Amino acid sequence: MTALTALVLAGTRSGGDLLAAYAGVSHKALIEVGGHTMIERVVAALAALPEVTRIVVAIEQPELLRDLPGLQPAVLGKPLSTMNTADGPSATVASALTSLGVPLLVTTADHALLQTAWLTEFLAACPADADVTAALAGRAAVEAAAPHTRRTWLRFADGDFSGCNLFLMSRPTASGVIELWRELERHRKAPLRMMQRLGWTFALRYRLGSLTSAAAMARLGALAGGARLAIVAMRDGRAAIDVDKPADLDLVRQLVAR
Repeated sequence: MTALTALVLAGTRSGGDLLAAYAGVSHKALIEVGGHTMIERVVAALAALPEVTRIVVAIEQPELLRDLPGLQPAVLGKPLSTMNTADGPSATVASALTSLGVPLLVTTADHALLQTAWLTEFLAACPADADVTAALAGRAAVEAAAPHTRRTWLRFADGDFSGCNLFLMSRPTASGVIELWRELERHRKAPLRMMQRLGWTFALRYRLGSLTSAAAMARLGALAGGARLAIVAMRDGRAAIDVDKPADLDLVRQLVAR
């Protein structure tokens, strides 16, 4: 694997974040887990990966990071910079692809359990011919790690999977995938428009549980201008546990305390 730039999405909602309020902080990325803020935990896992040569945090208030002990140059040993967030995660990634180039490793600031070993496993399994690779975790692995957690499941014919907020953009053609993501993001409150864009047969097969993950990746790639998409199934189900709601935060704190 060539040298990587790692992008951490740390933006917050314009109207405020209820989870930050629940945790008593001004910004979600500053929520503490195991004595360290989530952003420090994520950046530390990335900095320990030999392939990562620089880290960029997308955040609308970069001054919030200035005094965090874990983000100081002497601690990281690698360059860390910030960039402005755009209108949503997909737009921010699109901007990063333009300014930072590829290969680009993307994760989120609320991936508080992220471990360097998971990153190594993910990169080793990324197909060499894929333009974009996403990490997923199977239901059995997730429920073994956290039996009572509630996740959003992608239900394919070959199993149920949950996203791990971890992506590798390997080639410039990844931009087509991001543009498709942005389009679907705009239609997230208009399911009929979304199904029309994806194709009625595709949507029906998914609904009936007859669509395999490989077929889904092939269809999405075709819609994204012929990009090659791939998935990597992570062995550790904790890789799918991010912090989106108070129950997630309580669970993650419990897992770290163990």
